Amino acid sequence: MMIMVQGEVSGKKYTEPFSKGVLARSLTRAEMDPNKAYNISSQIEAHLKKENIEIISIDDLVKIVCERLKTENTEIAEKYVAWRKIRKCKEPLIILIGGASGVGTSSIAFEVANRLGIRNMISTDMIREVMRKIVSKELLPSIYESSYTAYRSLRIPPPPELDEVLIGFRDHVDTVSIGVEAVIERSLKEGISIVIEGVHIVPGFIREDLVNKENVAMFVLTVSDENVHKGRFYSRCRQMWARRPLKRYMNYFWAIRRTHKYFESQAKKNNVPVIENIDVVTTIDSIIKSITKSNGGEKGVEKSESKRDND
Repeated sequence: MMIMVQGEVSGKKYTEPFSKGVLARSLTRAEMDPNKAYNISSQIEAHLKKENIEIISIDDLVKIVCERLKTENTEIAEKYVAWRKIRKCKEPLIILIGGASGVGTSSIAFEVANRLGIRNMISTDMIREVMRKIVSKELLPSIYESSYTAYRSLRIPPPPELDEVLIGFRDHVDTVSIGVEAVIERSLKEGISIVIEGVHIVPGFIREDLVNKENVAMFVLTVSDENVHKGRFYSRCRQMWARRPLKRYMNYFWAIRRTHKYFESQAKKNNVPVIENIDVVTTIDSIIKSITKSNGGEKGVEKSESKRDND
């Protein structure tokens, strides 16, 4: 018996075959073991066949899935419901994840995008690299430095009472923010969900009319313990693909920690959630809970994705 699932995208109704694979994938995004997810998907399919259900709406199918999950694992059930709330809405979701170098923005951004089924992700370092190809070093020297060494490009030394590291950092971030804003605007215009991460996602530097939109969410990651933060660089530089020398990070770790404190103060000033990134799972859960809590989960994902997932 072929079981069909009915749904609606952009006001248009559609019908497609029930897929155990698609349902299982959605359950794994709620952190369920892949084998367990496929078993539950098979059990739900068997249940539908036993009840002689040939056509079922997505909403009714989700109710059945939720009831089944509650008997299996209430925590997984809650995460699945949160994931569905985000998937259900039509507007694109723009997630901005900022933090000082080494706090783990790229790792968390990748996991969040994977959990939410967002296909697009970009680092602000990539945006900066594109800007380097467009603007000469003589015109904008700060972007040719790292965020924590941008002070070395200052043409006029600041007064002794001012923090030159933060002055250089702000100049660096302010410049790259123009490119970040362009990516956000394009994503909103095209209806494409995206995760943007990096040291240039600093509260207060991206236009308010963009960050205040209901479907744009910003977060700042921190690592309060300096030794733990320093350990992240050792771990990263041990990776086979790592091309950044550990010595450079250690030489400028003092400057990185200054930008770290600046992130915290800017987040507090602009009411942006600050998440202590010690445990990956906890961090991801905090981000997703924050997104679903805001406006009752009225944030969206890419429209084209909704039709594909019939779970």
